Amino acid sequence: MEPDRHGVREVGDEALLLARCAPAWVARDRPAGCRAAIAGGARAIIMDDGFQNPSLAKDVSLVVVDGAYGFGNGRVMPAGPLREPVEAGLARADALVLIGADGAGIVERVGGDAPTALPILRARIMPGPEAARLAGKSVVAFAGIGNPERFFTTLRDIGCRVEQVRVFPDHYPYDSGEIESLRKDARALDALLVTTAKDLVRLPPAARDGIEVLTITVAWEDEAAVDDILERLMRHGC
Repeated sequence: MEPDRHGVREVGDEALLLARCAPAWVARDRPAGCRAAIAGGARAIIMDDGFQNPSLAKDVSLVVVDGAYGFGNGRVMPAGPLREPVEAGLARADALVLIGADGAGIVERVGGDAPTALPILRARIMPGPEAARLAGKSVVAFAGIGNPERFFTTLRDIGCRVEQVRVFPDHYPYDSGEIESLRKDARALDALLVTTAKDLVRLPPAARDGIEVLTITVAWEDEAAVDDILERLMRHGC
């Protein structure tokens, strides 16, 4: 972990969010991190962003795809968003998790009799309980995540009047001055200041008061199908 622009040594935002759900280990050396987790009592290990990491053998590999975005332009970086060709990656996967409506032809490409056919687990993003409180309110929204437009769209879908949006780079380390500028915009518009849970953990602790957060959860279309895939993991290690 390198010091951020404030000189503070920190872990990433995903690790902080994952630590709220279960014990989380952060390691540059994935095998060493897994050994430490096992020594700490772990019976199963879920790797975040580990699909292309060859240093560990996986019992189950899931590829998560946004139904609207799909595989982008289908090209590998820097010409596109992919880390490897689609077919090569899918050949190592046990299932594909499709988030939201399939607007990119993913089912046709991956399901049924396709050469790269995989089980498809369908899911959708659901707003958290804060949605009821935010519905009908004027908001100034800001986000530094991979797809900020999805967050802004979710706010509109739950009934918020989105008066202004500010987009920051993914994983952006906010400072107090930037947050105060956003507060001024919100006050001028008589609006609430709202962001994502992922962004909140990157705010200076003293700057978090009064900022609303809309959380999200994943709702599975067929939870039994998910259990069937995970049964392989249970047979191997648990």
